[in-house]
Amino acid sequence: MNFLSRCILGCLGTFCILTTSFAQQNTGRKRESFNDDWKFQLGNAADVTKDANYGLAVIFSKSGKAENTAIATKFNDSAWRNVQLPHDWAVELPFVNKDNENLKDHGYRPVGGLFPQNSIGWYRKKFTVAAADSGKRFSITFDGIFRDAKVWVNGFYLGGNESGYVGFTRDITDYVSFKTPNVIVVRADATQAEGWFYEGAGIYRNVWLSTYDNLSIADDVFVHAVVTGSTANITVEATVQSQGLKPTTCSFYAEVTNSNGKFVGKTHPQQFTIAQSGSQFMKQQLTLSNVDLWSIEQPYLYHIKPIVTVEGKQVDSRDIRFGVRTVEIKADGVFLNGKFIKIKGTNNHQDHAGLGSALPDYLQYYRISLLKQMGSNAYRTSHHAPTPELLDACDSLGMLVLDEQRLLNSSPEYLDQFERLLKRDRNHPSVFLWSIGNEEGYAQTNSFGKRIAQTLLAKQVQLDPTRTSTYAADLANVYTGVNEVIPVRGFNYRQFAVAGYHKDHPTQPIIGTEMGSTLTTRGIYVKDTVTGYLPDEDITAPWWASKAEEWWPLAAKNNYWLGGFVWTGFDYRGEPTPFKWPNINSHFGLMDVCGFPKNLYYYYESWWKDEDVLHVSPHWNWKGKEGQKVNVWVNSNADDVELFLNGKSLGKKAMARNSHLEWDVTYQPGTLKAVATRNGKKISSQVKTTGEPYKIKLSPSKNVLLADGRDAVVVNVSVLDKNGLEVPDAANLIEFSCEGASIIGVGNGDPSSHEADKMDGNWKRNLFSGYCQVIIRAGNTPQKVIIKAASKNLLGAELRY
Repeated sequence: MNFLSRCILGCLGTFCILTTSFAQQNTGRKRESFNDDWKFQLGNAADVTKDANYGLAVIFSKSGKAENTAIATKFNDSAWRNVQLPHDWAVELPFVNKDNENLKDHGYRPVGGLFPQNSIGWYRKKFTVAAADSGKRFSITFDGIFRDAKVWVNGFYLGGNESGYVGFTRDITDYVSFKTPNVIVVRADATQAEGWFYEGAGIYRNVWLSTYDNLSIADDVFVHAVVTGSTANITVEATVQSQGLKPTTCSFYAEVTNSNGKFVGKTHPQQFTIAQSGSQFMKQQLTLSNVDLWSIEQPYLYHIKPIVTVEGKQVDSRDIRFGVRTVEIKADGVFLNGKFIKIKGTNNHQDHAGLGSALPDYLQYYRISLLKQMGSNAYRTSHHAPTPELLDACDSLGMLVLDEQRLLNSSPEYLDQFERLLKRDRNHPSVFLWSIGNEEGYAQTNSFGKRIAQTLLAKQVQLDPTRTSTYAADLANVYTGVNEVIPVRGFNYRQFAVAGYHKDHPTQPIIGTEMGSTLTTRGIYVKDTVTGYLPDEDITAPWWASKAEEWWPLAAKNNYWLGGFVWTGFDYRGEPTPFKWPNINSHFGLMDVCGFPKNLYYYYESWWKDEDVLHVSPHWNWKGKEGQKVNVWVNSNADDVELFLNGKSLGKKAMARNSHLEWDVTYQPGTLKAVATRNGKKISSQVKTTGEPYKIKLSPSKNVLLADGRDAVVVNVSVLDKNGLEVPDAANLIEFSCEGASIIGVGNGDPSSHEADKMDGNWKRNLFSGYCQVIIRAGNTPQKVIIKAASKNLLGAELRY
């Protein structure tokens, strides 16, 4: 089965579990998607006359005063563009070849201080609220805006949020109109970056409108468990808050249902009186027998429903998914439910081909599925708070998460960001470890770093005593600053220093927070410094990093390594090491920006999965190289491998653990076949010389598309010869059209492609090393969806939903 077929099966198997952490209730609380019907317009950071008059009008002198600006409810936004969230305006901009280090690291998109005309984004949305909801409370939740956001409702300023990654919620009750349309306005300022990688710009994550009672359960519910044998003692902590005008006598309890919705337990109701505008902290427990544990192999999820009632009537509740599991992190390993596991992780940024940072929820499941298929069991959110849906995907699919704070800083701003991160993510069973920061050169080794770390660690223990923390340090055997106080020592590279550090600190757990960093370009086998390509094998690494076979054998055989996280699972925009322009994205990924695997993917798959793996590279289309030597690599976890060219044996070799095999083969067209023995069983794999491209092949990631306006499908594109073989070096231009749904992005994994990711119709993309990708988003109404692909001199293809 080829990679594309495996992607289809893997994603089909996971699609049905898409949910949100806080589901809409039938009890008076509603949580509705607020992603549709926004208007968008670029502002200007340097010219106030082109920034919706924001810098000229006096808008803070009187409450609600917003005349003559885009903040005003009567502002005419008819000329603004219609957008659906999530939205990233940076990915829509053209590439700019400018000799600027910051621009290079952000993928040559013209956003930032040098480009004030592209660095401010204005969003407006009109919405109505039913008069029947008068007396309710209303709040808006933004899961992520990049960056430095300011928000108004009906001209009233709600406040700002500096972080580009941690979401925020604002109560809008006092500003809602029930008789006329309401207007919410957002100004996002992406002038200043937070990272040294592509970050996007705009409201690039989901937005939610919540409606609830004046007596309600706050957002910071905390669910955790103590497991003894097959019994789990569940603790639920919640804050009941009243924004009513008089004291209220109410009752609080929580119900638990299993994954099938069956009732399995309930806490004892507790009655109390809550003061006017007061709050009451609640902590209750219940016991579950014959509990199903959450694990990587069986990610079982329960639901807990905290409920508050008045005179027997339910007035508010939450629906929170949680998993019951134990995690112990010791000097000799990570133990999940008492079982030793080696961390086989990847680091990843959040962008994807064609989409920038604005990913539909389904893409989170798609990307995690690809990593799971490779054998990865852990994901580090480098270097920032993830979108909530990524954690939902990891909960559902069984992927551990190292959840990371953006900066090592204990100022009120960053301590608040860390607190929001902890409260938001602590109910996810996938999160097994926190990270308080990454490679802070200014504070890593001195007393500043130590004191900041102590403050952050104290906050983590206060809000989540069930887990511990690490810090990603790019140091060798150093025990100063942050490392004096961090519970789990993180190593970014410096893999050969780990043994010495362990000898000096034998009781401290050690994890490779960043390892590897082999530089490869999918399907390319010769270094090209002009175009910016590197050979697609484990042979090139930057000076500060290592190749796969230099770090993984150390981690695999030594239990004082908890394991590690490869830099990276996917290529990402920016940091085009070791080249600059024309490169616009990194080469670090085991997969490219589309999720197409490179050959290094199969090295890790060989040693991270207990399944038969046998992969031969390169492809076998080398016209003009007849009689010349071609270096052939075989990645496998077999005991031995024999290689054949057109039926003739080229020799059998034993496979060393955590390694690979090589042959220098004199090229002849035909069939290159590997036959291996693993545990007494024969397995085989081959590559063949193909004919010329003949027809297009479309491989969708799933066969069902929900008409909810949010669902998506990834369609991978290749071309076949007349014998039905995929042509691995095809470079045809493919043109796309879609009826009944929307194309939202295209890509091909070429790190030097300057083709547009977004197009106003006329969608197209060249194949790169045989593949490209088109991403489709569903419409809001059930109808036929037809996706077509065409190319000059090729038979076309289409999909129907």
